[in-house]
Order: sequence, then structure tokens, then C-alpha cells
Amino acid sequence: MTTTELLAPGKLNDQKTSGVTKLRATATEASQVRALSTHPDVIALRVESIRTQVDVLMWVGIVLGLAFTMVNVQAFAAAGAATGSLPWIAAWLLDPMVSLVLIAVLRAEQITARYQVTDPTKWLSRTKKFAFAATYVMNTWQSFLHKDIAGIVLHSVPPLLVFCAAETAPVLRDRLTEAVLRAERTAAEVNPTAQPLIAPTAPEATPVVESERPANAAPAPNSTAPAATTRKRPARNAPARPAGKPSGKTTSKTTGKTTGKDKARAHWDAEVAAGREPSGGELARVAEVDPSLGRRWARDWKTETPDSAPDDTTDGQVAADITPAATPDSDTDARTNETSRDMEEEAA
Repeated sequence: MTTTELLAPGKLNDQKTSGVTKLRATATEASQVRALSTHPDVIALRVESIRTQVDVLMWVGIVLGLAFTMVNVQAFAAAGAATGSLPWIAAWLLDPMVSLVLIAVLRAEQITARYQVTDPTKWLSRTKKFAFAATYVMNTWQSFLHKDIAGIVLHSVPPLLVFCAAETAPVLRDRLTEAVLRAERTAAEVNPTAQPLIAPTAPEATPVVESERPANAAPAPNSTAPAATTRKRPARNAPARPAGKPSGKTTSKTTGKTTGKDKARAHWDAEVAAGREPSGGELARVAEVDPSLGRRWARDWKTETPDSAPDDTTDGQVAADITPAATPDSDTDARTNETSRDMEEEAA
């Protein structure tokens, strides 16, 4: 019996399903890698990495080549002057003078070539060629004068290599930029609706504290404005109660004893029955409370409607006995009159 016959049909199906699943996962991963590797943003990132490496290597080679030519140019400019003399020292300035101008031109070309900007005046190319020609002649002059073939070859390699690097670097930068642009054009032709790998995010709004919001500023879009604004009357602070006097707020229902308000009420009822209306100061003296509390009791009791009226009283008489409810203006006038009356009584 073979191995296949020994295996159950269910196990064979499980192995096939597992293999298909792995193959499908591998194909999906390969498709995602290919899509990312050909994405313009990924290509641009790789090109920028290569561009950095090219620039570093080019500049290292150019600087080393110019440093090598410095000694030969100084020997050519010194022309046998004594070591340490003024002509010998001045001869060291000739090569840096030419090299710095050359480096400035190459540095500018590094930017213009990246953005594919050409020089219509051709002065960049002329300056480079003159600087390299001067450096080459000063390096190989002695070798050509003595017909030294080995010296000519030795002193010709560094200047010519620097010249080739300076001419090639802008071309390389231009081609690298073109590679990025071509990748973008190709991606746009294949999928015009392609989106960047990372969508730009909007800056987060800085929350505004309500206490710092100007009075005339409009409410925030997400804030819920109240349906109606009701102006509330500011609460009046109760005056300080003299020391040692009861507050008059304790009622007989809670303590079972006669309170200041009960005394004041009894005095009020007695005086009203006698046909006289006591003042708030008089009620305060009877209850031994603050005058403002006595005036408030007087206002409250003055506006009360009698529970019952005599049988022989006509409607007109009842209406005359009822004191109308106090309005804000009449309330203010009553307060003023009572205060003046209290002051007169206290003065008396």
C-alpha cells in the first residue's frame, strides 16, 4: 500500500488547501512589493539616495585632485624662490584662487542641473574650461619643458580627472531628475487616479478656551447655542446680622417656640386690626432682627389678600381693601419710603 493510500482523504485536502493558501499569500505579497517598487514616491526616494552618494563621491574626488595639483602649481609659481620668502609664500595662493572659483561654479551647477536649468550665456562652461586649462598648464609646464614623459602623464591625470568629474556630475544629476519625472509620467498614464502613499493631513485646530473667547466672537461650529437667553436678576447679598440677635428665620414648626417672625406677625395683625399699618423698622424692633428683614416682612404681608371678608361688605369695598401686587417700580418706591420712615423713627 502506498503512502497516498495510507493518508485519509481529509488530510490530503487539508494539505492542498494549505499549499494554495501559502501560494496565494506569496503572490499577494509579491504584487504589493512590485506595486510599491514602481510607485513614483518610492522611485523618487531611491533616486535621492543615489544622488546623495554620487555627489559625495564626486566632491571627494574633485577635492583630492585639486589638493594634488596645489604642490605643482606652487612650485611653478615660486620659480626657484627661497623657501620662506615672500614670493614663495605668495605662490601658495595661486592654486586656491583658481580652485575656489572652480568649486563655486560646480556648486551652482549642482543645483541648476537638479532642476534642469540651462545657462544660455555659456559663461559657466567658459569659466570651468579656463580654470582647468590654467591648472593643467601650471601642473605640466616643467614636465613639458624637460620632455619628461612620465612627469607629463603623472601631472596630467589629476587635472583631467577633475575636469571629467566636473563635466559629468551635472549630466548625472540631470539624468537622475529625468528618471524621477519619467516615473511620475508613467504612473500617471497607467493610473491617472493614483493617490500618494501617505495622504496629507490637515493641521489640528487649536482649541479656544471659552473664557478667552472675545465677547463679540461667533460661537464655534460644534457648539450648541441655547434656544433662548434669560437675563437673571443678580442676587442681593443679605446684610450682616448684628451679633447676639436671632436671625428670625426659625419658625415655630421646627422649634415649637415663638420666634421673632411670629412676634412680628402678631404685632402686624394687631396693628392692622386697629387700623394702623406698622413699618418695617417697627416690626424689626419687635422681632429683634435686622431692619431689612422687617421691611421685607412688611412688603410681603402688605400684598396678602384677606382670606375672608364680612358678609355686608360690597364688592367695591373688598376691592378697595385689597392692596395691588407690587410692581418693580412701586416696589422700589416703597423701599425708599420705608427706608426714609425708618430713618426718621430711629432718629426720633
